[in-house]
Amino acid sequence: MPSDPSSTEPAASPPEFVDERPVDDFFDTTYKEKLGAKPPMKLVWRNIILMGALHFAAFYSLVLVPFVKPLTWLWAAGCFLISALGVTAGAHRLWSHRSYTASTPLRVFLAIANSMAFQNHIYEWARDHRAHHKFSETDADPHNATRGFFFSHVGWLMVRKHPDVIDKGSKLDLSDLKADPVVMLQRKYYKRSVLLMCFIIPTVVPWYFWDESLWNSYFVAAILRYTLVLNATWLVNSAAHMFGNRPYDRWINPRENRFVAFGAIGEGRDSFIYFFTPRSSFPNVYSCSCICGPVGN
Repeated sequence: MPSDPSSTEPAASPPEFVDERPVDDFFDTTYKEKLGAKPPMKLVWRNIILMGALHFAAFYSLVLVPFVKPLTWLWAAGCFLISALGVTAGAHRLWSHRSYTASTPLRVFLAIANSMAFQNHIYEWARDHRAHHKFSETDADPHNATRGFFFSHVGWLMVRKHPDVIDKGSKLDLSDLKADPVVMLQRKYYKRSVLLMCFIIPTVVPWYFWDESLWNSYFVAAILRYTLVLNATWLVNSAAHMFGNRPYDRWINPRENRFVAFGAIGEGRDSFIYFFTPRSSFPNVYSCSCICGPVGN
């Protein structure tokens, strides 16, 4: 006897992507730096020139700020917040540490926002950040703060990686990232998504909707906003490892830095996270920090 069509239950929606595998980001107490002279630093002139040109253009953008329309200021601030969310809520909290689960629409939004931030695709960002936590303040840390403020801020992007960074980073378990279709899709189309989200859309919107000049739009909403997001993120690696108080353990470098936390919309409270994450008795410390407030990176 045929079933009553009116009683047919709707088809179940596909399950959201949830990965229960442990994240390979806990501090490795077995790693020991090699004795002897450190390998010489090899400059990456392409990156040096590009970073120099970007910051020169950003300083020029400051001259234009008084002449742009108020809506362009608001648009640039909005793009800053979206970009920062792509790094903090996306590449950092969600994909590097998996401190919470997110629906597919939210993950897609954060991946798009991450492309607007233009700080390497999620897969590479999360890999380097896991290495940073697992081998913090050692030769295997991509932006080892013991090598100085400039190195941990931007210098690490201007030189070839230390051999230990390459070796240990290649051995991290990134199977959860490889299994995430949103991460892999963003990685595949990263260059095109960056061109669109980081430069074209921030430039075109003010010009199209409220008749801002393309010149002003490009330098203020794209270049200046992008440079500010970069430096806000970098300060978490540099200033938050050197300046601030250490209420949990005064023998570790990471600090509680409110100035950095404000600029990086929540990141910069490093002392809490770096004190607790090496201890396996606190496996959910990142989830706690996301629920209780912006207290870690």
